[in-house]
Amino acid sequence: MSRAIFPQDFLWGSASAAYQVEGAHLADGKGLSIWDQWVQLPGKTYKGSNGNTATDHYRRYRQDIALMKEMGLKAYRFSIAWPRIFPQGKGAVNAAGLAFYAQLIDKLRANDIEPVVTLYHWDLPLALQEEYGGWESRQILRDFLNYAKTCFQAFSAQVKYWIVLNEPNIFTQLGYQLALHPPGKTDLRAYLQTYHHTALAHAAVVKLFKEDRYPGYIGSSIAFTPAYAASDKEEDTRALENYYATNCWWLMDIYHRGEYPDLGVAYYTQAGAMPRVLPEDKELLQAARLTDFIGINYYQTAMIAANPSNGVSLGSMNTNGQKGNQGNGVAGLYKTVTNPRVEYTDWGWAIDPDGLRYGMLQLHHRYSLPVFISENGLGAYDKVEGGQIHDPYRINFVRQHIQACHQAIQAGVDLLGYCTWSFTDLFSWLNGYAKRYGFVFIDFEAQLQRIKKDSFYWYQQVIASNGANCIQGE
Repeated sequence: MSRAIFPQDFLWGSASAAYQVEGAHLADGKGLSIWDQWVQLPGKTYKGSNGNTATDHYRRYRQDIALMKEMGLKAYRFSIAWPRIFPQGKGAVNAAGLAFYAQLIDKLRANDIEPVVTLYHWDLPLALQEEYGGWESRQILRDFLNYAKTCFQAFSAQVKYWIVLNEPNIFTQLGYQLALHPPGKTDLRAYLQTYHHTALAHAAVVKLFKEDRYPGYIGSSIAFTPAYAASDKEEDTRALENYYATNCWWLMDIYHRGEYPDLGVAYYTQAGAMPRVLPEDKELLQAARLTDFIGINYYQTAMIAANPSNGVSLGSMNTNGQKGNQGNGVAGLYKTVTNPRVEYTDWGWAIDPDGLRYGMLQLHHRYSLPVFISENGLGAYDKVEGGQIHDPYRINFVRQHIQACHQAIQAGVDLLGYCTWSFTDLFSWLNGYAKRYGFVFIDFEAQLQRIKKDSFYWYQQVIASNGANCIQGE
């Protein structure tokens, strides 16, 4: 009975991203990415940290896979670094880059671990940014499609699950509206236009994947933050509707329905920021309906209240790890407020396991597609005590979110897998090496030693019991 709690082929996984773990940023012919440049600019990253070495996964992947095997991991989600395959973003293929990922995939397969491959996790080849502005130009569609096809041809025999883009909403908003990521712009229209280009890229890659009949399943992963109204007052429920129309459904509909929600279109048109949608875009975007699953990265929910026209706007993010929720919003539409019913992390993120269940049911009813949780985890300060890392807070966080997964499955959600963020500690885009997510502690001050945390052994039991140790006594 315990093994029937989750589907027999459920993908108990964990995740990483190339720039955040690989290091070897100039090794074996790899080209520069926009992040290789960004981290060199003063004040752009936490305490000047960078991913030049990171966890040195590029050279230590065998050691890391051995730890995955020991844990019993069923799936490992990782990203391919585009500039490792095409140092200039296009042109000649770097054979050494292809060879590295082929070896990584083969090693995972040899250890009965399903490779889940993300094609794009933010490390755009710098050459393309310098040539035509990267995601701001439609030229990227041609180059990204060529890159994707190269990866499909090289690895499709060994890879069953593909994620086209990771959190396109985050890298476009932080890069083009909030100036927290490269290229560091503050332009609402640029954010919306670049996001539109990511939707076109997603649709083009899905179309290619289906037309060329590659085996397996394909989708993209969007950072999903479901929300509640702060009260049942009309102004707060309207604010919640505004939030979904310009946020969740704006982001999701174009990827899974091939069109934007009407209320969002009306608002952004009035604001003079509506992205340019060409007639041929509409035809291409219909390929979005061929997507096999909805990938979501879930960390928190939001509580939404009315926001006057002279109210708060989008502000900075908490990168200092000092507890405190920072509210923001869109003047005249909505604002986020503290939810008194949940706790918050040191970085001001709401800890709300039931929000995952609630959010997945929303997706199920709106899109009727399987769901793949490609990221979920807790960033925290971890301490080494007597050579051990005791992290009951992480165990509790993951346990409660797995329980939410079980409840969603019982309610009818087709859930393919659950990947924690992350397998090892890694470089955090906004928080350097201070914020830790992994089951495996990386000692960044002592030759990158790997130390298994208490959560490592606990998740090992989760996988062995197919989730029963989380659900029993739920």
